[in-house]
Amino acid sequence: MIDAPQLAKAFGRNTAILTMQTAGLSHTDSLLQTPYNINCLNWTLGHILVYRDRVLTRSGASPQFESGELDRYRRESEPIEQDGPGVLSLDHLVSAIESSQEAIDRSLGQMDDEVFATELEEDGRTITRAALLHFDYFHDTYHTGQTEILRQVAGTDDKII
Repeated sequence: MIDAPQLAKAFGRNTAILTMQTAGLSHTDSLLQTPYNINCLNWTLGHILVYRDRVLTRSGASPQFESGELDRYRRESEPIEQDGPGVLSLDHLVSAIESSQEAIDRSLGQMDDEVFATELEEDGRTITRAALLHFDYFHDTYHTGQTEILRQVAGTDDKII
């Protein structure tokens, strides 16, 4: 099983991919919609941050964002189709992803096996911190993969990473 420091490194790989996938794109590019029923790059990045704040909380660190600041990016929120209330700039989102990685490195990178394996109560069930954080990593990876297509929506027509 993966340990907490290895999990931090895995999140780091996603952060590197997200940085590459957003390079050279504008905020306007991040708001472009696909012809399919998926959300734009801006929403996807913000949604990743919602769950990275959850990783920080679960690992004993403080979240980056204040309560309500990421509401526009929560699960089942309305699609982002243009700038408006609660929509963060692409530069802000990318910067926050990079700083979230620094916080994840600190919180998970130093977590010992005993704390990582601690059983927690969530949604009426007992589950280990490791299992919860591993699911959060899966979720992060799932949405990181979506950015490959969302980059192409901006017309980059570049090599897939």
